[in-house]
Amino acid sequence: MSEFKLKGHLAMVGANTMWGLMAPVAKMVMAAGTVAPLIMADARMAGAAILFWTVSLFMPREHVPARDLLRLAGAGMLGILCNQGCYIFGVGFTSPGDASIITTTMPLWVMVLAALILGEPITLKKAGGILLGGCGALLLVLGGTHSSVQGDNPTLGNLLVLTAQVSYALYLTFYRNFIQKYSVFTLMKWMFTFATLAIIPISLPTIAAMDWDALTPRDIWGVAYVVVCATFVAYIFIMIGQKSLRPTLVGMYNYVQPIVATIAGICMGLDRITPVKIAAVMLIFCGVWLVTISKAKLQGHGG
Repeated sequence: MSEFKLKGHLAMVGANTMWGLMAPVAKMVMAAGTVAPLIMADARMAGAAILFWTVSLFMPREHVPARDLLRLAGAGMLGILCNQGCYIFGVGFTSPGDASIITTTMPLWVMVLAALILGEPITLKKAGGILLGGCGALLLVLGGTHSSVQGDNPTLGNLLVLTAQVSYALYLTFYRNFIQKYSVFTLMKWMFTFATLAIIPISLPTIAAMDWDALTPRDIWGVAYVVVCATFVAYIFIMIGQKSLRPTLVGMYNYVQPIVATIAGICMGLDRITPVKIAAVMLIFCGVWLVTISKAKLQGHGG
């Protein structure tokens, strides 16, 4: 494995580790009632945009022509606005456990869309790896204890989380080659800016109605984690991974998220190690390994 691809694999593990912790953290904050899902989505997009623009001031400047700005706007709508907005709203309506189950469907969407749009072949190893990983992730979530924090509208929440997975799969597929043109910070600052410009106008009434004085330190730290770690840092990692790995393999790393959630529960004393969990983790890692060694026949899709 080349150093470039190893960096991509490590980046994907880091990003999905942070995302694995995001659902319970975001749910904890929104369940208190002070921070509405729309406010959380606003903070995530606007906060990340500010961070990426700030860091980009210290990076070599890249000229982005108007044509590419339009493409970045489309990428921002799919990869950030629809993905993050639908996910945050979905978690607000459903339970973190249900959201974790649905996130495991994203590799399937990526595989199907990459085959239809990019012509990436669906090999037996790749299909088998995704099947193993999916079974492991479902076993991990369904075999554990259910969350005590339930949602008000699980059906709507689950549909929104599913929409988030499909939109991100479309982003990974459509913009696989385009993102090679620019640095991570150039891509992210524009994508988050366009997403922020799209969501802020519809958020103004919610922002004005929020009781800002009611924010607790736990709320502030929770939002800070979502903005800085689960968005700013995680998206740097995800772009590094996307630049060096095939879309299907990038999506496959979604299976890391339920593992992280389980480990976090064990460390917090909310869960325990069981034979079912050990078997699930083994299935997930075997699935990732099968997809990793799967050979693509098309140039430019190695990973």
